[in-house]
Amino acid sequence: MARGRRRRARVVAAALLAAGAVAMTAGPAAAGAPSGHEGGAAGAGAAARPPAGAVAGGAAAGAGPTAAARLPPGQPFSFAWGGDVTLGSSYGDPPNQARGLLAAVAPELRASDLAAVNLEGTLGSGGPNKCGGSDSGDCFAFQAPAANAVALRAAGLDVVNLANNHAFDFGASGQAQTVAAVHGQGVAETGRPGEITVLSLPHAKVAFLGFSAYPWTSPIRDLAVARAQIARATKLANVVVVFVHAGAEGADKTHTPYGDEIAYGENRGNVRAFAHAAVAAGADLVVGSGPHVLRGAELDHGRLIAYSLGNLAGYRNFGIGPVTGTSALLQVQLAANGAFVAGTLTSLRLSPVGIPALDPADGGAKLVSRLSREDFGSAGITVAGAQIVPHAGYAPPPRPRAHADAPNA
Repeated sequence: MARGRRRRARVVAAALLAAGAVAMTAGPAAAGAPSGHEGGAAGAGAAARPPAGAVAGGAAAGAGPTAAARLPPGQPFSFAWGGDVTLGSSYGDPPNQARGLLAAVAPELRASDLAAVNLEGTLGSGGPNKCGGSDSGDCFAFQAPAANAVALRAAGLDVVNLANNHAFDFGASGQAQTVAAVHGQGVAETGRPGEITVLSLPHAKVAFLGFSAYPWTSPIRDLAVARAQIARATKLANVVVVFVHAGAEGADKTHTPYGDEIAYGENRGNVRAFAHAAVAAGADLVVGSGPHVLRGAELDHGRLIAYSLGNLAGYRNFGIGPVTGTSALLQVQLAANGAFVAGTLTSLRLSPVGIPALDPADGGAKLVSRLSREDFGSAGITVAGAQIVPHAGYAPPPRPRAHADAPNA
């Protein structure tokens, strides 16, 4: 879904954290000096330090009706989402600072107005290894050199999700180093507790939030807190995009179940309940990762929910098989009010080491189309070739909004 020459976003509202701090920036585009808050949080829930020229204030700053009144008029835009990306680990450090990992999808990422992935792992050195220094059959800690963050910028990414089970693999130090490394490349991040990251397009602001089941992330299992955080985001942006990292893992976990999902003894949340609660609270797009496999997608009140995009890229750290190596890149066109307009699903196949390549057999698209039909019925999407279309007979009902004054209602 090419949109011609890439319009790089500016980070305009770096973070709204549970502590109540708000960091607002109007820095340069990512192609130049880094935008957004510099450095990184000292630990989960710590407020980010805004750059020179930023305005910091209490939770009321930029969160009330006056903030909505200052929003731009809005615009249609394209957005690309990939699943899990690991830029290196103890299993292998990819050559050339990992620049080659996303080469196959970089043209599509750059062609979209905004692009994001789930960053699975940390960037830096040192810190307490959650596995005690040695990975085991059910504990894996991922850390790549901070310099590998250049691969994110090189691929054309604007924001990464840090709400996942590996963001704290090396404790608060590892998380802080990761945030600093990402920001150092002019890429934004989101997903720490209460965090709302807002990127600016020429005529719209887009808010990004990340949720998962861990204390260093915004909470997927506390729906009241999640709803309130998403509702706050609707006051700061024309469109709200929610990342969710949830679900059990493995080749047999392609279906999206009802109820909570358990993996490695962890309750990873009820992703169906969370996604629909997010849309009801004001989310315009919900995109997921976590199970390491593709899952189906559905439309809820005209808003797309894509439950998992599986593994996008890694380096000897993912278990690659017929199902776990089947991947895809999602590109959607959203209306000015966030409603789904059109989309494509580019099928990918991961190499034995975890690097994606285009899949001429369209395995990813076929799998997502089947799962969407089986799991979501008439609300599920259909993928014809690479084009995403609503299931025959789908008609979006009016969306109830708890915040009728929201600008994208």
